[in-house]
Amino acid sequence: MREVQIAFLGLGNVGSGVYKILQQRRKEFEEKEGLKINIKKILVRDINKKRAVEADRSILTDNPDDILNDPDISIVAEFIGGENPALTYLLKALNGGKSVVTANKEVIARHWEKLDEAAAANGTGLYYEASVCGGIPVIKAIQESLQANRIERIMGIINGTTNYILTKMSENGTDFSEALKRAQELGYAEPDPTADVEGFDAAFKIAILSTLCFHKRVHLDKILREGITGITREDISYGRELGYALKLLAIAKDNEGKVEARVHPTFIPLNHPLSSVRSSFNAVYLKGDCFGDMMFFGRGAGDLPTGSAVVSDILTACRNEHRYMNFGKKTPDAVYNDDWQTKYYIRLTVKDQPGVLGEIAGYFGKHSVSIASVIQKGYGDTTAPLIFVTHEASEKSIQRAIAEIRECQSVISVDNLIRVEE
Repeated sequence: MREVQIAFLGLGNVGSGVYKILQQRRKEFEEKEGLKINIKKILVRDINKKRAVEADRSILTDNPDDILNDPDISIVAEFIGGENPALTYLLKALNGGKSVVTANKEVIARHWEKLDEAAAANGTGLYYEASVCGGIPVIKAIQESLQANRIERIMGIINGTTNYILTKMSENGTDFSEALKRAQELGYAEPDPTADVEGFDAAFKIAILSTLCFHKRVHLDKILREGITGITREDISYGRELGYALKLLAIAKDNEGKVEARVHPTFIPLNHPLSSVRSSFNAVYLKGDCFGDMMFFGRGAGDLPTGSAVVSDILTACRNEHRYMNFGKKTPDAVYNDDWQTKYYIRLTVKDQPGVLGEIAGYFGKHSVSIASVIQKGYGDTTAPLIFVTHEASEKSIQRAIAEIRECQSVISVDNLIRVEE
């Protein structure tokens, strides 16, 4: 029986889930894995605070050095979240010869190179399965099961909060603010929901996934990011009329050596596998040259789903199966494509008068944008909504066309532009 001393940095929602699983499965891990895992220390802000789990008070500390300077602790599991002080603690742990397990997508996406270099230099492990999609084992699948493939495309619903909000808006006709309020009441959204609804969370995750899939470092500042705050029930309704469902998608493609990476609201066909992913569930859809199409689906957040991924990484770390990306010369920076080709949904409010449709179509034609379908409906007064779906066009051509359409005297407003993937 091998005994391993581990420590937690933080004991919030995910940390509590990991604590529960390690306690409940203790005998199983001893019998099946030959491992006795002892939680020696847990870093907390307030030792006296009441928590979701009743940890032995003697192992609680508010001093990180009690963990980072303890030579008996070989694995540190981080649940603090955010960039700092998590990064400082993780680097100190790795440089002190301790392996690190983390669910922190921000610190991985922003500082992967530093962490990877420290792990490799000290012969320790860096494990981050739980940083993307909670309990869905997509990272291990990419690293261990799909090595024979060249993965060409990733499309993911990788933020449960926004998927819950859009599900409510689509199925119940709820407006954005009401759906967000309900998500906050259920604990899906934070009191400050910016990271979720503005797409930051999904951008962190697609940076990690695309780097792993394409074997090129995809940086956050190269990812187009748009949130869902501008989405209305009208857009969802018109999209359904056109045969589409609306999702916040994280998309990355590797085409002829150039990478495009983006996070934004996206219309997808109603028969696409991702269109049926409801509520707070996550899914990642991959396309590879050997396996074709593959989708991973499951709970993307929560104490026990995310805790499941963390515990899996702890067991891997206990077996000394060190894992890191070997950044540097072996992992080059990606070359980026910022003028991708896709279809577009465009909703305008225009003056309800003859010739407007032809005038706007002329602007699209000027910039080589071909129109696939149009919905034109009158309000019964002086204005009307006009909805276009284009054939595939380049991003820059669309933006140039929209810039001119905004100046058109017949156009009251450009209400929304949503990309379409099929």
